[in-house]
Amino acid sequence: MNAPNASGWRPEMGEAGTILPPTVSGDHGLNLEEKLIFELAAPGTYGVDFDDADVAPAPALGKFLRKAAPALPGLTEPEVVRHYTRLSRQNYAIDLGPFPLGSCTMKHNPRLNEKVARMAGFADVHPLQPTQTVQGALKVITQLADWLMALTGMPAVAMTPKAGAHGELCGLLCIRAALTARGEERPVVLVPESAHGTNPATAAFAGFRVENIPATEDGRVDVAALTARLGPDIAGVMITNPNTCGLFERDLKTISDAVHAAGGYVYCDGANFNAIVGKVRPGDLGVDAMHINLHKTFSTPHGGGGPGSGPVVLSAALAPFAPLPFATLDADGVAHLVEEGDAHDHGHPNSFGRMTAFHGQMGMFTRALTYILSHGADGLRQVSEDAVLNANYILRELEDVLDAPFAAYGPCMHEALFSDNGMAEGFSTLDIAKGLIDEGFHPMTVYFPLVVHGAMLVEPTETESKAGTDRLIASLRSLAERGRAGDVTLKSAPHYTPRRRVDETLAARKPKLVWKD
Repeated sequence: MNAPNASGWRPEMGEAGTILPPTVSGDHGLNLEEKLIFELAAPGTYGVDFDDADVAPAPALGKFLRKAAPALPGLTEPEVVRHYTRLSRQNYAIDLGPFPLGSCTMKHNPRLNEKVARMAGFADVHPLQPTQTVQGALKVITQLADWLMALTGMPAVAMTPKAGAHGELCGLLCIRAALTARGEERPVVLVPESAHGTNPATAAFAGFRVENIPATEDGRVDVAALTARLGPDIAGVMITNPNTCGLFERDLKTISDAVHAAGGYVYCDGANFNAIVGKVRPGDLGVDAMHINLHKTFSTPHGGGGPGSGPVVLSAALAPFAPLPFATLDADGVAHLVEEGDAHDHGHPNSFGRMTAFHGQMGMFTRALTYILSHGADGLRQVSEDAVLNANYILRELEDVLDAPFAAYGPCMHEALFSDNGMAEGFSTLDIAKGLIDEGFHPMTVYFPLVVHGAMLVEPTETESKAGTDRLIASLRSLAERGRAGDVTLKSAPHYTPRRRVDETLAARKPKLVWKD
């Protein structure tokens, strides 16, 4: 009898000791195969009855007036409720288990944050209200801004960017404005291989030409290659720290000094700030601009189209060019929103303009400030320490069964990086990721960063207990051993989901998104 894996599933043995895939139907336990709502519908069925309307159609509709009823599925109210409830059971959530998603800090969102964000004074605020009626909201923004500047060691912050890439664009526009003020045209931005993938995309979108900088054998920026490329055409460098290999860029101060000496600026991608909050201040490392993903570092894990927020902290050199509007407090503690019309009076005449129509994401601000105040400075530092501890625990517990390309070069930061080297012929990272679904976990980030073949990026965050982390480790160890042994059932995983493994390329290139009868 073959030994069960970490989830308790015991593969069946076939002839000559071969392992047979489990024969599981579309319905398994309470995880039911769910048809499309159009397939569940019955003609003439309605959840509610209305009398025929005794109102003439509005003539203004003209050619847009319907000639027939909309092709909506007909179901009773209980059928509708059950359909969407069953669909919701197929959705993985942080409330069900850990998200080992490297490069995206998918951690628990304390319910206290949700309670505060739903207070009427915050949840019901409108961006067009007079400032005297939203003093509390503006003071939340200024207090959060003060915390972000203190935690990063930066003298200014732009609060309006709505996500990480939006923040990147904000920082690059500040750099462009600063160069224009100096009367310089510098068309090139350097981006290391270990940076986030959005960095080169944002630089190109902002009109810069991107040039890559290679990584060294230990997964960090090649400082010699970077400094050799510096010159009068370099606007700056976009560097991710900690980088996408889960490693701290220990030479960042050296890099910053070299870039500044050459007349450029340093942009730091702060998406991985969760690993260094309270431990390192980017401003002390010579950073000129860095976005902070409030929806990662300071709770409200993103995903599913939810809101984001990407404030950008700025050095003294870039602060004069920060976007409008921004909130400020006068000597009497009254909050004001500085707009284009009064920017000069508030000593901010050189702003590059606006990033958004309104100030930002109020729900994100209240959640982030609640998270910060409930933790305090010492608690935020412990968050980073625990996140790094969990990642290193996973790295060391699995490095004997999963190839860890940078394990020999010291501890990792927030995420442990593995590859599919050592798997049996024909087995790859995708098989491990699909098998993890059968184990009851959401897969880790796969095939990223590109500097590692068959990459598996595992980020546990600080919110996972040792017991929960041990379960994840046990499942990954089981899957690694099956992949190394050539277990054929792994090639057809997942088995316990309503949908089996799909053709990834076909699903991405030719998705079927419209119902046709």
